[in-house]
Amino acid sequence: MSISFRRYACPSGITEDYHLLRAFFLKRLGDDFPFGRWDWMITHGWLDQDAVGRIGIWEDGGEVVGVATFDTQPGEGFICVLPGYEDLRPDMVRYARENLRKDGKFRLLVWDNDHQFQQIAADGGFVPTPGKEHDAAFYIRDPQDIRYTLPDGFRVKGLDEGFDVYKYGQVLWKGFDHELNGEGTFDMTDRKRRQLTDEMIRPNVDLSLKIAVLAPNGDYAAYCGMWQDPASPDGLVEPVATDPQYRRLGLARAAVLEGVRRCRIRGAKRALVGSCQQFYYSIGFRPLNTYTWWAEKDARQSFKDQH
Repeated sequence: MSISFRRYACPSGITEDYHLLRAFFLKRLGDDFPFGRWDWMITHGWLDQDAVGRIGIWEDGGEVVGVATFDTQPGEGFICVLPGYEDLRPDMVRYARENLRKDGKFRLLVWDNDHQFQQIAADGGFVPTPGKEHDAAFYIRDPQDIRYTLPDGFRVKGLDEGFDVYKYGQVLWKGFDHELNGEGTFDMTDRKRRQLTDEMIRPNVDLSLKIAVLAPNGDYAAYCGMWQDPASPDGLVEPVATDPQYRRLGLARAAVLEGVRRCRIRGAKRALVGSCQQFYYSIGFRPLNTYTWWAEKDARQSFKDQH
């Protein structure tokens, strides 16, 4: 091996390094940081664009074999390597600890079944915290077995049939309870319009897998974003939202199952979601992985207080 290291080449966005890392995540097929998480992150409005250049990249003969990254915001680290390059992880953890901090804090995601990586984290001065992440999987067989019903007047559509950026932003705003939490009604500023458009209209997005449930008045009552690539056996769910006035009608269920069905038609063997919500288990997902956030020993109390 002839290992070299470099940082992610700024700027953020759809750059050469974006494509290189996307190919890496597709080849790695890791459930903790799948290719869809990378795609979702890189043009997300929450992305700390100034921190993207702190992502660490390890290469072997010009091929990316390891990445130390965060997800939209530094302060959290994901250590990702191709099989056979696990020995890089101690150096990667040290790099992430020194370079991916936020407000002086840093924590590390470790798969609960990876005892070797747990030891690396412990040797590096980290301890497990109560903070968790979860994956669930829907094992897709015959797409004809996927069925759902909708109330009269509602229908599903892929956004390839037409993308209304205002309705998309509104269902996410309402669906994640910003309005109910007192943050006001959805305000489509020019900046917000550009942000939402850039998230959706970009390379490697199949708009037919972005599923909206239309209300009788034409609004997006529910939404499910699905990600798929021919190089991966997995379809990925992110995000799912339902306008509160349309909840308990089975709309989110319909949106997710329609997305799963379309992914199976395109070759996916399973759908993954980063969640342990009962909603997903009730519609056919099963628990897959659990991960624990490990924090530096002197910071564990502050992370405990956040959860």
